[in-house]
Formats: sequence, structure tokens, C-alpha cells
Amino acid sequence: MPVIRFIASLLALLAAIFMPSLAAAQVRANHIAAELVAEGPATPGGTVELAFVMKPEEGWHGYWANPGDAGYGMELAWSLPQGWSAGDLTYPVPQTLLISGMMNHVYEGPYAVLVPLSVPAGVPSGTVVPISVEANWLACTDKICVPEQALLAASIKVGPGAPNEPRFDGWRAAVPPLIDQAASFSFGNNKLRIGIPLPSSLEIAAPHLFLSETGLIDYAAPQTFRRNGDMLVAELALAEGADRSAQAISGILKLDDSGNGVSFAGVPGDVPKGGIPLDTGRETVEGLPAFPLLLAMALAGGLLLNIMPCVFPILSLKALSLARAGESEAEARREGLAYTAGVILACLGLGALMLALRAGGAEIGWAFQLQEPGVVAALLVLAVAITANFAGLYELPSLSVSGGGQPMGAFGTGLLAAFVATPCTGPFMAAAMGAALLLPPIEAMLLFAALGLGIALPFLALGFIPALRRRLPRPGKWMNIFRKVMAVPMALTALALLWLCWRLGGSTFAVLALWIAVQIVLIIVTYQRANWRVLAVEVIALAALLVITPREFAPPAAVSESSLIAAKPFSEAALAEARASGKPVFVWFTADWCLTCKVNEGVAIEREETKQAFEKAGVVALVGDWTRRDPAITRFLTARGAGGVPLYLWYPAGGGEPQQLPQVLTPSSLTQLAEGN
Repeated sequence: MPVIRFIASLLALLAAIFMPSLAAAQVRANHIAAELVAEGPATPGGTVELAFVMKPEEGWHGYWANPGDAGYGMELAWSLPQGWSAGDLTYPVPQTLLISGMMNHVYEGPYAVLVPLSVPAGVPSGTVVPISVEANWLACTDKICVPEQALLAASIKVGPGAPNEPRFDGWRAAVPPLIDQAASFSFGNNKLRIGIPLPSSLEIAAPHLFLSETGLIDYAAPQTFRRNGDMLVAELALAEGADRSAQAISGILKLDDSGNGVSFAGVPGDVPKGGIPLDTGRETVEGLPAFPLLLAMALAGGLLLNIMPCVFPILSLKALSLARAGESEAEARREGLAYTAGVILACLGLGALMLALRAGGAEIGWAFQLQEPGVVAALLVLAVAITANFAGLYELPSLSVSGGGQPMGAFGTGLLAAFVATPCTGPFMAAAMGAALLLPPIEAMLLFAALGLGIALPFLALGFIPALRRRLPRPGKWMNIFRKVMAVPMALTALALLWLCWRLGGSTFAVLALWIAVQIVLIIVTYQRANWRVLAVEVIALAALLVITPREFAPPAAVSESSLIAAKPFSEAALAEARASGKPVFVWFTADWCLTCKVNEGVAIEREETKQAFEKAGVVALVGDWTRRDPAITRFLTARGAGGVPLYLWYPAGGGEPQQLPQVLTPSSLTQLAEGN
């Protein structure tokens, strides 16, 4: 027995020596240090404010009550005397943190979460009451997350006592005040529209709306704000499967990047339409370049688009324009200006239409026109008509691609060139077009104009620089032969558009669209031959086709095409699952109408060497098909600052920020990345 008592005493001594240090080590293990602080003495029957003081380590962050696309807020389990109760938590204005297209509502520096504690009326004055709470929260960096917890305690003195804790003044000031009027909200066009009463004189430098309700909005989607008198109108994209029956909402409106904001509560009601768009700054996409640099990128992107595969379908038009520019100096200048005007007008028109549709709630991006079957069918008709023209079946004086130079013909060629040549994004252009989706309308339109100027720049230079024109061959009979040769690539363009019609609208729709194109060619030939009786029959047949074709539109069921590298369909959930596996992940976004995408797939992606490298490194491949309109892919592209396809992202093994790859891939682009992992 003495031996047992000695061992027990020794163990107790060791515990007394080492347990405090072990406990301290456990506290220090948390990456967010937590402390429970009471403001001061409590009054019987009153309340006392408590504060959870949170101090993240450098590079770590905690979460707001609604964490966004990932994470979770603070969870509490109170141990209180009978009759005591804790109220709701109140947070300061959170910050936005976009990681891999997922929006997080976080705190990256020290912050305090306040909670009122109600004291029963019968507690004797002078009593010191101990309270405790088990707190759980999530601490994260941009690479890892760690669940953390702590048992926090405080002692509350009831009655007169020491002065209040002075830090509460600052903590309370950081909590956004509740506005004195209720906000109104409504649903429409896949948007949640919220009208928040705010004086028009209130400065709003960098707004962002944090909604308390989970699963209602797409957190990563861009938010738009308009001032309508003393009302701020916010438009937020709804999440997939959002419950539109909500009868109340609440949240925080961030006013600037200095931590200022207001809280609001909303009820269903009318939300004003119209108003002045608010310049929200450029915080939606982190690291957005300065506007002059964006203009330069749009100009350079348009210039490089002249040598991108997307431009190949109209090389025939451009080649003939180049050849004809040598006819005379005056004609060359007129045509250069006319061509430039046509290109810029087309880019401005497409840009304005896209911005208007997005403002109306449509989830679209650059090259949206090629996601519409009717537009593709119209382009098919045009391609067939131009092919027949090049082949010599008739003349198209309005386009003036073969005869004497006419400014209207050059203008029409410019319109067509820009319309068909801009479905894909090339180097420099991607960032500019992605920014155009986020900037105020005037700045966005200037970017579209710069893009058009870049596309037209070679032809504008030909018109005004004689030395360049002298390098071109002189006009002659060879041009008629050249025109017939150029009918071949234009015919291939028509076949590609016919295939795209089938992909978008089904086989019957594609056949009827081709029939319409052939019928229009027959009408033009018959008209030029002045055979009016036959022409009348052909016009009636065309009218019947125009009535029947839309009714035969039947999109084929989406079927995952076989991929050499075993790519799975992209979704946010699939990406999250792939990243959670710890393996490297390759994600690419493509479309059947994007020639740049298809060239890259043949050159770098769908290759045996890439397959072997991916299998060896355990790469998970995901593909997003944007051939048809897909709001989820559009939102992801916008969140990444991409206005369209292609987009290639490489997520390294073990987590970390993705690497955005160039839009023109080389055969070794992906194999080198896989071998590096």
C-alpha cells in the first residue's frame, strides 16, 4: 500500500507539473485564439453584453454566420445557471474571399462577435455567477481548413462593480446598425431583387450584400446595384433550386472596404425598376487590371484574333478584301474605313445586346449568339449563299467581294467578319471580355469598341499605308480563280454550321435549315435570270419552310462524348469532390462552335501522350460543355473573370489556387504539368 500511495503521489505531482503546459499547448494549437469577455457588471432583470474575441493567425480566417459556398460559422453550447439565457449573435461586417470560384464570407483579421446575456430579476446583488460555453468554429487558409473548439468561461458580477470594459465601444461600433425601415424583395428572371431604403446622399464606394438565408442566392455570381432616389436596388442571382416562397430575409450591406455597413430586414413587396447603375468598383474579380491596360488588352486581343482558328471561316472574305485593296489609294482608304466601321459597329452591337440581356437576368457570356439555334441557322444560310457566290453561281453586289471596290460592300464584310470571328477568346482578349461583364456599361462598351478596332487594324493599316498595299498583288483575272478557290473553305464553314445546327436543334431542324439555305440560293439565281413565275413558286416554298422549321426544333439529349482522357462532366460539386481527393485536377471549358477549343483539344488534350501522363499522375479531368446555354457554367466563367471559352484551369495536387493556362495550348502544355505533379 505505501508503494501504491507513492506511485499515486508521483503521478499527481507529474500531472500538476505537466498538465498546465499541455493545456496551454492545446490552446495555442488553435489557429484562431478565442476569448470570452463580459462588458461589465449585470443588473438583476437586465442584460449584459458578452464578446467572443477572435484573433486569427496570419493567413487564417474565420467565418460569418452564413459562410457562403464553404465553411461554417460559430456554434455554441452554453452552460448557464437556471433562468439565465443568451441571445442571438451579432457579427461585424464580413469580407469576401473568392477561392477557386467559391465565395466565402470571412474575417481575416481580429474581430469580435457580440451576444446579449439576460439576467433573472431575482439574482441577489453582489453575486458573482460563473458561466461557460463550448464554442466550435472553422479556421481556414486558402489551402486547408481545421475545425477548432474551446471551452470559454467568464464570471458575471451582479450589481455595482468595476467600470465597463472599454474595448466594447470599438466592438459595438463594428456591428452594422439596423436601418429603421424595412427593405422589400421580389423574385423574377432567376434573380432576387432587393430594395433597401438608403438616403441618396449616403456614399456607397464598394457595395456587397451578405444574405443571412442560406441556399437562396449564388454567392459567387456578380451583384449589381442601382440608385433609384432614396432606394438602393440590388440584384442577386438565385441559386439552383432556390426556395422562392421566402416571406422574410435579412442580411448585411457592405458599403465600403473599411468595414462600414448596415443591417437590414426585408419583406415581400414591390422593388423599383430602373435607376442609375452604381459603380461598384472592381472588387468582384480580384486583381482586375486598370482600365487603360484592359483597353490595350482588348485591342491586342482583337488584333491577334485575326490569326486565331476562330477567324478561319471568314478568311475567304478577308483574303479578297486584301487583294482588292491594291486597286487604288482612294478606294483602299474608303474601304479600310468602311470595313473598320462595320467591325466596330458589330462588336458594339453584340456587346450592347449581351449587357442588356444580362441586365434582364439572362446568364450569358461572350459569343452567346452561337448558343442560339436560330442565329446558327441564319449563319448557315449566309455561309451557303456566300459559297455559291464565290463559286460563281451569281453576284452579291451588296457584299462587293469580287467586283469594284464599294464602301458599302466593305462595311458589310466588316459586319460579317466581326459577327462570325468573335465566338472564341484569344490571348489578352479573355481578361478584357471578362472585365466587360463586370464594369459599368460605358467602360464595357469602350472595351468592345477597342476589340473591334483590333480586329480591323490590319485592314485599316492597308488603307492608309501605301507601302503595305504595294506588297499586295495587282488585281487581275487571277482574282476570279482565287474567288472560286475560296469557295472551298467557305463550304467547309457551312458544313461546320450544319453540324452545329444538328447539335443544337436535332437532325430534322438541321436538314430544314440547309433546305432554307439552298432555297434562298435558288431564289437569288432565279431572280437574276428574271424567271418570275418560277420565282413565285420558290418564294412560296421558302415561306412554308420558314413556318415549319421552328416547329421541328428538338434539341438532342445531352450525351457525354467519349473522351480519351476519361473526362467527367463539370459541376461545382464534381470539382469540389475532385479537389477533396487531393489529386491534381484539370478543368476545361469548351463549345462545339469554338474552333480554338477544338484545335486545342486535338493538339494538346485528346492525345495518347496526355492520357498516359494523366493516368500516371492520377489527374482528374472535368469538362464543361458551353455549346448550349448553361447558367452554372456562365456563372463560373464570370467568377473566374472569363468572358467566354476556352478556359483551362489546373488545380495542383493537395490543394492550392488553380493555374489558368494560356488559351492556345501546345502539345506539351498538359504533359509537363502532369509530370510536375
